Amino acid sequence: NTVFQQYALFPHMNVEENVGFGLRMKGVEKDEREARVERMLRLVNLSGYGKRKVDQLSGGQKQRIAIARALVNEPEVLLLDEPLGALDLKLRKEMQGELKRMQQELGITFIFVTHDQEEALTMSDRIVVMNGGVIQQMGDPKDIYDEPRNRFVADFIGDSNIVEGVMHADFDVSFSGHRFVCVDKGFAPEEAVDIVLRPEDLELVAPEKGMLVGVVESCLFRGVHYEMEIDVNGECYKSQSTKAMEVGSRVGIVIAPDLIQVMHRSSPQGVQR
Repeated sequence: NTVFQQYALFPHMNVEENVGFGLRMKGVEKDEREARVERMLRLVNLSGYGKRKVDQLSGGQKQRIAIARALVNEPEVLLLDEPLGALDLKLRKEMQGELKRMQQELGITFIFVTHDQEEALTMSDRIVVMNGGVIQQMGDPKDIYDEPRNRFVADFIGDSNIVEGVMHADFDVSFSGHRFVCVDKGFAPEEAVDIVLRPEDLELVAPEKGMLVGVVESCLFRGVHYEMEIDVNGECYKSQSTKAMEVGSRVGIVIAPDLIQVMHRSSPQGVQR
């Protein structure tokens, strides 16, 4: 069964009629139909809403009804086509938790389609990143985030600094005018590579202590951290820190070896050569 982004509820039916529509089309007896509808309404935390009209519901409630209508038929697989896209941020986060709870309680497979990278990382046991109909990478959320296979995946999942570099030998890479120790190996000698550095992995220090040195171009407060753009030899590095740096000041950057992700150079479309 499918849950659509725009709910697709029947406006001339009340809640229980919407939820039980598929069962009625299958010829399920009334008593059983009513019992299964009530069970689904409990599952989506809308018990007692059966007689309400669709236009009396909030956006989040409508989405729950759409989910209940799909689940009441007891499918083996549920396809959710960007089901939270029409909700505001707070409600979307609440529904993410509700959907995870439902999936774990029911034990069926949810295929969740989304363009929201944070939502994908939050919701998934396994992620498939696609570009132009081609699978770029499959894996659990941590692997996708920590070990992107190419530039497209690194840029699409989370914030990234992606710079060009050269892999001189195993565990030896240079970029932005500095040579670094890393944990990657298996590349050809002097191979041109792409380097991924997550903003939260850049440690900001005094200029004289930095591996790289740059000038702070901007500093924005994001609630739990400050987000800064730092010019390093003409390259823009994004950094996240709980400490604000003054715009125009010089700052050093330190990067631990295991936080430098080295990838084979990708084509502009992100499909690995």
